[in-house]
Amino acid sequence: MLDYGNIKSSKDIEVPPLLIDQVIGHEESIETIKKAAKQRRNILLIGDPGVGKSMLAKGMAQILPHESLEDILIYPNVEDNNHPLIRSVPAGEGKKIVKATKGSAKNHEEKKTLITTFIIAAIVVIGFMYGRVLEAIIAAALILLISIQIKPKNNNMSPKLLVNNEDKRFAPFMDATGAHAGALLGDVRHDPYQSGGLGTPAHERVESGMIHKANKGVLYIDEIGTMTMKTQQELLSAMQEKKYAITGQSENSSGAMVRSQAVPCDFVLVASGNLQVLEGMHIAMRSRIRGYGYEVFMKDSMEDTPENRKKLVRFVAQEVKNDGRIPHFAPDALDEIILEAKRRSGKQDALTLKLRDLGGLVRSSGDVAIEKGADLVTAEHVIEAKKFSRTLEQQIADRSIKQRKEYSMVHPEGGRVGLVNGLAVIGDRSGIVSPIAAQAAPSQSKEGGRIIATGKLGEIANESVQNVSALIKKYTNKDVSDYDIHVQFIQTYDGVEGDSASVSIATAVISAVEDIPIDQTVALTGSLNVRGDVMPIGGATAKIEAAAEAGIKKVLIPKSNMKDVMLEKKYEDMIEIVPTETLSDVLENILISGSKKDHLIEKMKNLSSKVVSKVSNSQIEKPTTN
Repeated sequence: MLDYGNIKSSKDIEVPPLLIDQVIGHEESIETIKKAAKQRRNILLIGDPGVGKSMLAKGMAQILPHESLEDILIYPNVEDNNHPLIRSVPAGEGKKIVKATKGSAKNHEEKKTLITTFIIAAIVVIGFMYGRVLEAIIAAALILLISIQIKPKNNNMSPKLLVNNEDKRFAPFMDATGAHAGALLGDVRHDPYQSGGLGTPAHERVESGMIHKANKGVLYIDEIGTMTMKTQQELLSAMQEKKYAITGQSENSSGAMVRSQAVPCDFVLVASGNLQVLEGMHIAMRSRIRGYGYEVFMKDSMEDTPENRKKLVRFVAQEVKNDGRIPHFAPDALDEIILEAKRRSGKQDALTLKLRDLGGLVRSSGDVAIEKGADLVTAEHVIEAKKFSRTLEQQIADRSIKQRKEYSMVHPEGGRVGLVNGLAVIGDRSGIVSPIAAQAAPSQSKEGGRIIATGKLGEIANESVQNVSALIKKYTNKDVSDYDIHVQFIQTYDGVEGDSASVSIATAVISAVEDIPIDQTVALTGSLNVRGDVMPIGGATAKIEAAAEAGIKKVLIPKSNMKDVMLEKKYEDMIEIVPTETLSDVLENILISGSKKDHLIEKMKNLSSKVVSKVSNSQIEKPTTN
């Protein structure tokens, strides 16, 4: 597929040192990130899982303008113990200050211990000399107790290193996804010993939050809409003020009495999620990002060009290098990964950008190669790895197909009235055969007939069922109000959503109304509009492969989806693919021949010719008079 030239394996491919340059297929997003990093702007990344949002955020931390990182120290407040003081120092200095202060306190402690030991020893010796041993022991115990209670002033005044940026090469990157309020905003530990001088000093109990550790760097939060509104409000305050005081998060904790001085938290926020996450975002939070930053919608596929294929090959090299435990890929294995990227995109002229999932296949292929003792991963290893890297949905689909074969839920032979083999998708790319049954009975209601559908239908699926009535009137020339039509999606335990089954529903209903059997060796998929045109659907390849696995011999798909079909080699000779443009095409290919079918097809052709005739007459230019 690619001319690899002198490249013998992915080992010969150079991997860029910076993460931002390792991101594949998001050139526009990268440019936006670079602009945002230069000006320290906030970013909202919206896209499907696994397209590289977190990688972009990490890459942004590496290219932020160089600023002097800071260590943050917290000191006790002599005037108010519950209001510790904050001090910022250059990175690396904080540890030195704490070490020097604690060293001084240690010297004082050693002197106190030496003096205490000398006094106790003297008391004991004097007690033995004068025969007052009991009194001497009691006095020594009192001296020891008093010594323990007396703490050197320097020890109580020792600061705590709250944020340590020593030896950091790049700006901090903190992934706060799913963090609770205490971990995100900081907290003060509870201490039950708050009387008698036994308690831990307040400043020692203060713990920094991720917003403070991300000072001068990037704070990344995925699925930000799942955070509580209160936490989002506090986060917004920290963004605006660039500093945030730490207090106890629990009202029932002794830490709630403590509130530090404001701690620096000048971070760049990179929030991410899918489109649904916007519903849970605080209005002011999103407004601030829009006003002082950028919103980026990330693609889930890129154009299939030689240049982009080379980028995909580089991605494989990056995954091998980052994993560090799998061998490199031979050219034929790289070609197989490119083919899989095309298949997962769902389009022949595109490559998927859901690279996290594709990276899973890369690692699985490497594991297979190691198991077989190979020095390089080959195409055979990649093909075998596909069996082990199947998603849960694919495994469920496989099991469902097996069960339906065992219990004869799918009958890939003969003909049956009102029963059609529809096709559906579970998850992203797992196809399954979904039988649909229809039964027409004379209406017993004065209000007229109804179309009744069962099988946990979603809103869109339910609407597509209702739209079928217009097509039945058009193609059968019968009044639907004379019938009660029952439509059942067989064994759809997880429900049905979308309109890709509408062509299957119409076929089953017309078969039931006209009493014409449907060829059970045929499966079909497609969306119908109210004019009877077959519209494109998603997951065409997965659906066709599922039909082949179930023993189906022919599958009908929308003509516009033919360019999206990318079958694995083992399925190419197992099934015939027939493109359709109208419901008439579907019925002609799936209904079993006979006088009733011939009469229906003839009626449809006459109907179509009348429509064409009307259109032609309407286009005749009328004569004009002066």
